[in-house]
Amino acid sequence: MNMQNWLAELPKSQKPLPILSFPAVELLGCTVYDFTHDPKLQAQGILEVAKKCPHAAAAVTMMDLSVEAEAFGATVKTEINEVPTIIGALVTTEEEAEALAVPPLSAGRASLYVEAAKLAKALVLDRPVLAGIIGPYSLAGRLMEVEEALVNCLTEPDMVHTLLRKVTDYLISYAKAFKEAGVDGIVMAEPLSGLLSPALEEEFSQPYVREIFEAVKDENFAVIYHNCGPNTPLMTASLLKNGASAYHFGDAVDMVDILSKMPSDVYVLGNVSPSGEFLGGTPESMSRAVHALKAKTANFPCYILSSGCDIPPSAKWDNIDAFFAASQN
Repeated sequence: MNMQNWLAELPKSQKPLPILSFPAVELLGCTVYDFTHDPKLQAQGILEVAKKCPHAAAAVTMMDLSVEAEAFGATVKTEINEVPTIIGALVTTEEEAEALAVPPLSAGRASLYVEAAKLAKALVLDRPVLAGIIGPYSLAGRLMEVEEALVNCLTEPDMVHTLLRKVTDYLISYAKAFKEAGVDGIVMAEPLSGLLSPALEEEFSQPYVREIFEAVKDENFAVIYHNCGPNTPLMTASLLKNGASAYHFGDAVDMVDILSKMPSDVYVLGNVSPSGEFLGGTPESMSRAVHALKAKTANFPCYILSSGCDIPPSAKWDNIDAFFAASQN
């Protein structure tokens, strides 16, 4: 599939592209733990979501931002019905960063997620399948701990760059594995860089993101950049250097503000609140939110409706259904 042509048709089709995978657990009647540890279950869940949401522009696999850090050896906290999270710091010094090995794809659960994407691609035949992947600075931040990562850009920049070099090499191999599995693109989540200043984002995120995208992007493989950080409207010039096929923003920013700072021919997605509407809203409030967002963005020809971020496992399907219903009228 020519993914540039596919993207070009999306604004006219009014098909939204929410980051929707974890609510499959309700459709399957399984736990989040099982869903994040079983590739066949993941693929079946992605198929069930696609069947329940015929107007979704693509099927998106798991946005589990613990997978890549776990492969490096970070400690993962798992609960039966919560998305896995990273706890503690794996790297605290320049020496530890230098000594850190770039893991093979067989480490941790990464190969499981590639297998799930491959199986999902064989099951979902009516739309593209996109795989979730973490961004380089966000991965480095999980290895250092988030608060330390923000400070280390100022106090230990060499250590941060050493770590970024290693995680970028790993993410290139991971993205290539998804491409070889036959999926149609990746959605990269780089939210931690959205807490940096524009100058620090341009140093510690943008060059590494661009390198990953350049390694895999072509007309048949899309690379979508997601950032739900609040500082993204200040760094659009840098973000555009990433060379992404499309840009996805969270509900921490005003969609019109971000659209007004992006070129009119760049595809921009977002930003109905995952927590406020998909999880905590009602069908009526969801309908109002979608219609209000559609009205505000009507004059932007390359805008595509989406959730602001990954939709949580416990989001209400009545609200998800209302999102799709409102997207079509």
